[in-house]
Amino acid sequence: MWDGKGVNFALFSANATRVELCLFDEEGKEERQRIDLPEFTDEIWHGYVPRLDPGTVYGYRVYGPYEPEKGHRFNHNKLLLDPYARAHIGSLTWDDACFGYTIGAENADLSFDERDSAPFVPKCVVVDPTFEWRQESRRHQVPWDRTIIYELHVRGYTKLHPKVPKRQRGTFAGLSNPEVIAYIRSLGVTSVELLPVFTFVNDRHLLDKGLTDYWGYNTIGFFAPDPRYAAQQRTALQEFKEMIARFHDAGLEVILDVVYNHTSEGNEMGPTLSFKGIDNASYYRLMPDKPRYYINDTGTGNTVNLSHPRVMQMVTDSLRYWVQETEVDGFRFDLGTILAREPNGFDNKSGFLKTCSQDPVLGTVKLIAEPWDLGPGGYQVGEFPPGWAEWNDKFRDTTRGFWKGDDTAGTLAPRLCASGDVFDRHGRKPWSSVNFVTVHDGFTLNDLVTYNDKHNEANGEDNKDGSSNNRSWNCGVEGPTRDAQICKLRERQMRNMLGTLLLSQGTPMLLAGDEFGRTQQGNNNAYCQDNEISWVNWKTATKGRSLIDFVQQLTEIRHRYPILRRNRFLTGIFNEELGIKDVTWVHPSGEEMKEESWKTDRCFGMLIDGRAQPTGLRRRGSDATLLIVFNSYHEPVPFAIPATVGSEHWSLLLDTNKASAIQAKSFKSGDKYDAAARSLQLFVLSPDPPAPEPAQV
Repeated sequence: MWDGKGVNFALFSANATRVELCLFDEEGKEERQRIDLPEFTDEIWHGYVPRLDPGTVYGYRVYGPYEPEKGHRFNHNKLLLDPYARAHIGSLTWDDACFGYTIGAENADLSFDERDSAPFVPKCVVVDPTFEWRQESRRHQVPWDRTIIYELHVRGYTKLHPKVPKRQRGTFAGLSNPEVIAYIRSLGVTSVELLPVFTFVNDRHLLDKGLTDYWGYNTIGFFAPDPRYAAQQRTALQEFKEMIARFHDAGLEVILDVVYNHTSEGNEMGPTLSFKGIDNASYYRLMPDKPRYYINDTGTGNTVNLSHPRVMQMVTDSLRYWVQETEVDGFRFDLGTILAREPNGFDNKSGFLKTCSQDPVLGTVKLIAEPWDLGPGGYQVGEFPPGWAEWNDKFRDTTRGFWKGDDTAGTLAPRLCASGDVFDRHGRKPWSSVNFVTVHDGFTLNDLVTYNDKHNEANGEDNKDGSSNNRSWNCGVEGPTRDAQICKLRERQMRNMLGTLLLSQGTPMLLAGDEFGRTQQGNNNAYCQDNEISWVNWKTATKGRSLIDFVQQLTEIRHRYPILRRNRFLTGIFNEELGIKDVTWVHPSGEEMKEESWKTDRCFGMLIDGRAQPTGLRRRGSDATLLIVFNSYHEPVPFAIPATVGSEHWSLLLDTNKASAIQAKSFKSGDKYDAAARSLQLFVLSPDPPAPEPAQV
């Protein structure tokens, strides 16, 4: 850390015997000096170097035993990245010298390679953290119940954007463009979730195939923005902060998708770039009886050892750094189950989760878990502690299945209520369920209604990668078509799923580009496609204007009617004291759903009573009463408007069978509305008109 007069360098390694600081020229090409870190305190090697300035390029060489069978892989011939570095320069050039062992040796990773890796690896850069934050650019947290998340990729979102200067496309600066931010804000979303922006490495096998690690889930530095996302690489941190400030100025939150579960060093056959050479036995979970090998609960070769106090400290230091120094508003944790995994398995009272729950900084931001990993007992949806939100794949699967025609009313109803069967415990709130239909991993919304099967041939894995269980339906033809009826049905199906997402209880999350029908040509695993397959095509946005309008209508409705984002779970239980049900499930006949209907019916209504108790106080609410009709039948269904207390007049707000905004139309209880095949309608209860005054005699 630079203090204005010099730099203090510190590196944790419990098992090292010596640490050298290596200083390079400004380009990181020539090693000019080596300095031993002279002090070793509480397993931290440290030393202060005066008269070093921001821009200094450096790395470490760490000495110690090379005993893979005991878990130690020290090799001072390998230049290592500082885990706490705030910036990096250069990129990884895959060379055999990057490995601690000699590739091709008879004894494989038990061999010791003496080649210098410095010419081939990225280096660390000392930074000046100074940034002039205006008060309005600092965090202004959006309440959870008002949150609508928009997931996007920094590079892919602006790479083809016509209003962004070419040199800024695909960068933090490009995302800061006023035109870009104005468009995002116009959608009615409140929070932008960025795919990983920490420094990451492109896997060798992808580069060999002419591909790249586009998504960025291959982290090697937890404190530094990846320089490839900066228009000016040497000022990546400043550019990142400027982007955050511009989003905050527009009233938008920024949430980072973070990867603390593994690193890009892989298993015992992977490269030595940082942690493996600093203290392999501390940073990674190793097989207890065979520490030569790694526990692989992530499917990537290694698992970060969050049971070690210094490793857990590094992760929490990283989180606090991004909050305090860059003003980010929250985090989505990739393979979040790993964070709660102790040697005995998943534990929602793990050291890491307990640390987060009491941390005065992390307690002020949004914490979202991807609640699964590949380890034993890795699927833990609903098991994270209070204060956390979780990605709810049950909502995704059921919404897709219902509109495809596979699932019935009984399957969808709990998902519309923020999955209280999963999350309603320990005082958790409906916002704990982050609902989504599509995310970066899988089909886009357009492809969900255009392809029955994945088409991942471009990934070079014979179309074997990616899930085959997509619950998608091509509406009659595989791929693009000019058939007007099929195109009309596909557009309606997209509106149906968007309507289900944004009218359900819980926290909705929208995938960037779905609002105008972006396609990935049927690729449901585009992790390696840094090209037109993954980049947002803004020409499509022009063609998809009507769908954008529909999304804007949905978000406006969600913001207007608090009943759609209650802070209490809907239960359908009759409140004797108030004489109200918070939600009533309605049969097309206008009567309440009967038990036998839940397992067969694919047309039903959800009546949310605005008079229901809104808080813990036993008093009636004053919100609007809404009726949502869901019809996934392939034929129209006459739906009788149910009777309710307070009024018998209803206004139609939305019908997915209409491609454009509908004209306001009123209905009375008992009237039948013809719910089109595969469509969704939204009605609001209107006050009864005043009775006419008696005629004057």
